[in-house]
Amino acid sequence: MLKDNILVIAPHPDDETLGCGGSILKHKYNKDKVHFLLITNAYLINIKKKPANSYFKQIDRVCNYYKFDSVNKLNFEAGELDQIPEKIFIEKLSNIFRKIKPNKLYLPFSGDIHSDHRKTFDLAIAGSKSFRHNYIKEILSYEVISETNFSVSPATPSFKANLYEDITKFMKKKLKVCNIYKTEFQTHPFPRNLEVVEALAKLRGSESGFNYAEAFMIIKKIRD
Repeated sequence: MLKDNILVIAPHPDDETLGCGGSILKHKYNKDKVHFLLITNAYLINIKKKPANSYFKQIDRVCNYYKFDSVNKLNFEAGELDQIPEKIFIEKLSNIFRKIKPNKLYLPFSGDIHSDHRKTFDLAIAGSKSFRHNYIKEILSYEVISETNFSVSPATPSFKANLYEDITKFMKKKLKVCNIYKTEFQTHPFPRNLEVVEALAKLRGSESGFNYAEAFMIIKKIRD
């Protein structure tokens, strides 16, 4: 059976872990190749709140924990993606696609409340057209606590899971990765905390017959 060559795209550090951390660990366990693309550098707008050394070290620790096959960073300023010319954004994404040649993409959900998430989704979709990158066969959207579930506009589409990944064997490790993000996680009732991460995985597991699961929306799937 052919192994997957996967690119996980995260607008900000921790999106990848919240959205598909268990699936990343499962892919690595199954000997798939998993590459990471971090779109923004959140430190640029949090310089007074986040000491540089601890901020960058925790990202390095997370990447080392996952053992990504490559780590790629665009270093756009967080919260400012709407101001980046789309041509530049798509060109940078396309360069990453050509370098890695992934067959599967993980993206944030198009209806997330954060504009960086929406922009990342829209331009990744625009930049991954099959006539440009015919090796991309599958695109999945992941959900992010405090972004996906905080979009309450009636005009915004809701996240409707149509794919569930059993992460029961990897739940403890996912929580360990979450615990590395000291600057991004706080105590309950702040939405990004270990209790909520575990609760969501239990909820998705209850919907799919597993102890713990991650949920996704299939955006595109091409079969040869």
